[in-house]
Amino acid sequence: MKSLKITTDIILGDCLKELQKMPNDSVDLIVTSPPYADQRKSTYGGVQIDEYVSWFLPISKELLRVLRPTGTFILNIKEKVVAGERSTYVIELIMAMRKQGWLWTEEFIWHKKNCHPGKWPNRFRDSWERLLQFNKHKHFAMYQDEVKIPIGDWSKSRLKNLSKIDKTRANSKVGSGFGKNISNWVGKEMVYPTNVLHLATESGNKKHSAAYPESIPDWFIKLFTKKGDLVLDPFLGSGTTSVVAKYLDRSSIGIELLPQYYAVALERIKNNLLIKKYL
Repeated sequence: MKSLKITTDIILGDCLKELQKMPNDSVDLIVTSPPYADQRKSTYGGVQIDEYVSWFLPISKELLRVLRPTGTFILNIKEKVVAGERSTYVIELIMAMRKQGWLWTEEFIWHKKNCHPGKWPNRFRDSWERLLQFNKHKHFAMYQDEVKIPIGDWSKSRLKNLSKIDKTRANSKVGSGFGKNISNWVGKEMVYPTNVLHLATESGNKKHSAAYPESIPDWFIKLFTKKGDLVLDPFLGSGTTSVVAKYLDRSSIGIELLPQYYAVALERIKNNLLIKKYL
């Protein structure tokens, strides 16, 4: 069998300018976490809320161009509270990207399962972030079996004694129209997950102010690519996406604006530095 040629390219520069150098329809998966509005001012300068959409659209236009027709774009982003209410810049960005030609096909929720508790006078501490899925077409590459999870201990008792209704696809009691045949799960050890990802917040990387956990790119790389495919992170930071892609036998391109984080990413790639043994 012919061995895969895996390449890892780390680029220092502005992602908009670097993306313009890339060929059309060349990337299988884009997974990234750009600076959120009014965040990381001391490092990336911070993009104001009322300017965020106009700042991001030229970048998303280039991402649309370089993504393959069967590819997927995963955007990790989070709105914030301004003057006592939720800002709407993320919703505005979604609407603007749809007009740009993107399909907003799914939204995953990253539940930060070890988020510290807390509260403010009129709200509780956030323990989740958005992982928005965009595509060029309705038919895209997806390898769902690669992210199956154990069915769980609940099945030992729930599936032990099945009633008559458990063996049919009954309508929901709440009138939603959805039903389920519980007996279909008998004997199964692995099942498909939901669109809520229960992942820890810490990445263990103290060299970047906004490093996200390796389990995020790991999950989406497995779901939307196969070995040898090309993964792009235009806001690479300390290199997490590229390190995970290399570990999973995918080629990758990472673009980072700041020299200090570019240097960290190069070091991690060179030494295969996974922060945690999560795989």
